[in-house]
Amino acid sequence: MSLESLRVLGEQFDQDKLSITEPADLEEVRIRYLSRKSGRLTQALQALTRLPKEDRREFGRLGNILKQRMESELAELEASLGSVAQARRLEAEALDVTLPGFRTSLGHRHPLTLVREDMERIFIAMGYSVEDGPEVETPYYNFEALNIPEGHPARNASDTFYIGGELLLRTHTSPVQVRTMERQSPPVRIVCPGRVFRRDDLDATHSPMFHQFEGLVVDEGVTFGDLKGTLELFHREFFGEGTRTRFRPSYFPFTEPSAEVDISCIFCHQKGCRVCKQTGWIELGGSGMVNPALYGFVGYDPERYSGFAFGGGIDRYAMVKYQINDIPMLFQNDFRFLEQF
Repeated sequence: MSLESLRVLGEQFDQDKLSITEPADLEEVRIRYLSRKSGRLTQALQALTRLPKEDRREFGRLGNILKQRMESELAELEASLGSVAQARRLEAEALDVTLPGFRTSLGHRHPLTLVREDMERIFIAMGYSVEDGPEVETPYYNFEALNIPEGHPARNASDTFYIGGELLLRTHTSPVQVRTMERQSPPVRIVCPGRVFRRDDLDATHSPMFHQFEGLVVDEGVTFGDLKGTLELFHREFFGEGTRTRFRPSYFPFTEPSAEVDISCIFCHQKGCRVCKQTGWIELGGSGMVNPALYGFVGYDPERYSGFAFGGGIDRYAMVKYQINDIPMLFQNDFRFLEQF
């Protein structure tokens, strides 16, 4: 090993350096000259002890200078290659902002949500508050406090989903009215929208789970005329100004007197069509004056207070408003159906 050998190593390094175009090439050259075990310069410096004493000092000095130059130039090349690689990545990932974007599919509000919110909006404007309650109820709130005694057909297991013996899935939202009256003294003006459950077979007009919208007013001097005026105004706001409301005598355990509620057919304008079965009227729900027997369950004075209640299916209102003829369509989450609203 001599000083001339260091000069030759330097020239070889400069030649090999020209072939470096990728990080892998750089690492190969680094190992070839600077590896701790097999690097050419490393081995040359390790042979320093075999040189004559008068040559060791100069050989070591020149060897260290060459090592520093190699390390410095390789570091510069590494930085340069990194910049090139980053530029390539940026170029590959670049976005052409002048290209048209991809149209994303936006969600749609469910028709039942639209109908419920529209109902709530109308009644809130009339001074009502919106109340909610549990879907899993006790027989007391679902039946007894609503004047539906034991043995009544509505309490049969063929109509009601019982959970054990002490609980059930509510069959209407009327329990919310009882719970509200228990904690609130008159005047009471509330609407109670929510899911209810009954043992109905699924077909075009029935579902074991559906949505109900009920209302209750209790105050001094409330009359059947107030009930009629309220529902007439509501139906005109909901279906359109020309909508008429009709009341037909009926029976419900929790109201007396009671009435079925119809609206004039919004499709044929009472000329007779398939939807109204040629009658000119569409049935939507029930109503009546609150049976005084209910006041005993909540501590109201029946001699002082009177009230009315009404109810109907949100699903039914949606089917009429949007001309839907198959109730399962409301629960199947078919995008082709939902995107129409």
